Amino acid sequence: MTDAQVSAEHSGDHTHRDVTGGWLRPAVFGAMDGLVSNFALIAGMDGGTESGSKFIILAGLAGLAAGAFSMAAGEYTSVASQRELARAEIEVERREIQRHPGDEERELSATYQQKGLDPDLADQVAKQFHANPDQALEEHVREELGIDLNDLPSPVVAAASSFICFAVGAMVPLLPYLLGAGNVIPALIMSLTALFICGAVVSRVTSRTWWYSGLRQLLLGGAAAALTYAVGTLVGPGAG
Repeated sequence: MTDAQVSAEHSGDHTHRDVTGGWLRPAVFGAMDGLVSNFALIAGMDGGTESGSKFIILAGLAGLAAGAFSMAAGEYTSVASQRELARAEIEVERREIQRHPGDEERELSATYQQKGLDPDLADQVAKQFHANPDQALEEHVREELGIDLNDLPSPVVAAASSFICFAVGAMVPLLPYLLGAGNVIPALIMSLTALFICGAVVSRVTSRTWWYSGLRQLLLGGAAAALTYAVGTLVGPGAG
């Protein structure tokens, strides 16, 4: 069926979001980690120090910078390693197709038969793919490795997404202190609100309802901050 024969309703509805671009996971994880970790850090400092907001601001800024750079470096290394492994396996498959084209063609046909195609049709499809070595490689990689060799995740995109989103998330609990807050209450309100909103937004790309995802993030982040605040209170100067 050609594009002209596809109904306008189907053409408009049958679109998918990017699930392999390598940006969503580090962006979501970066924002949540920045928000929760810096909120917990600031709460712990508030509970364990009497030095005032300047010391808390310094700690919050240090946490933001260290966390953002750490997240970016970790994401870059992780995604780059994953990409290098994928490329190495792709080269293994390329060599096998060059050395044993007949065996690889029969292997691809067997894969199609396992998916329900008739043997004759599976043989024809595999033969047609193997008429073009590049198409054969792409199909083998997709079927055997579950990846698209033309759409591997980018380590630069992952690192940048993680860095920016971590910094934005970490700034939320710090902002009230930068604006003159003298205690943790404004940061608490802003952080819990942001956690709920972030969770609700994430539900747009998952199967969870917005309120479930929002409440889950709120409770997890709030628990982390409460525990850190308690630790700060226990080991702070007023603990004795």
